[in-house]
Amino acid sequence: MKQNSLTLHDIRKSHFSESHQRKFDNIDIKRMSLCQQILKRVADILISIFVLAAGLPFFLAIFIIIRLTSSGPGFFKQERVGKDGKVFIFMKLRTMKVNSDDSQHKEFCKHFIQEDNFGLTVENKGDKVYKMVNDQRITGVGRFLRKSGLDELPQFINILKGEMTLVGPRPPLKYEYKYYEDWHKQRLKVKPGLTGLWQVSGRSQVSFHEMVMLDLYYIENWSLMMDFKITLKTIPVMFTGSGGY
Repeated sequence: MKQNSLTLHDIRKSHFSESHQRKFDNIDIKRMSLCQQILKRVADILISIFVLAAGLPFFLAIFIIIRLTSSGPGFFKQERVGKDGKVFIFMKLRTMKVNSDDSQHKEFCKHFIQEDNFGLTVENKGDKVYKMVNDQRITGVGRFLRKSGLDELPQFINILKGEMTLVGPRPPLKYEYKYYEDWHKQRLKVKPGLTGLWQVSGRSQVSFHEMVMLDLYYIENWSLMMDFKITLKTIPVMFTGSGGY
């Protein structure tokens, strides 16, 4: 299967049988040469420095708006699971009310991960999405930030620290990770990313198993050109809010 003709349908057909029998029992990680590792890390550092420096006035404006429109800090820190199951502190712009009850989200995640094709239908649109919609924990400003993906911008700090990379699988929450099957955990054999195939393939309109398939495909077929294409495709997704809720 050629990378330039990649579709979610192709990946599903290639890696899953009709009965959804798992074929990724032991994925083949595409090893980077030393030169590729250096180039990927240098790209991470340079892009992160540029975005953080050039976007500083914009970040400050968002930070002030968050503080003025809801009580609590502008930034949000959270434990996430990274490469090989290692936990790190993940940064975001705060989009939720302080001290929100996450019990409903934990229950949703359990079903989302364990039940193939589990999702919710968006009222008045008929679209099936794989994320909680009309989440009462989210602030008005936070809803816009989430849809556009702007709440993720502080993760360039995580990238600078070497905890994340620009392109890679998204890091799960600790309570999501505990429901992972062994083959799900293979998506964490590489460093987690700010964006990836999931973001440019529908985001919340992609089921959990499909998201894992996309991540494992990326791990097996990684290249600098693939990273470049995913990065370019992420930009219009941010501006249009495609697949975001």
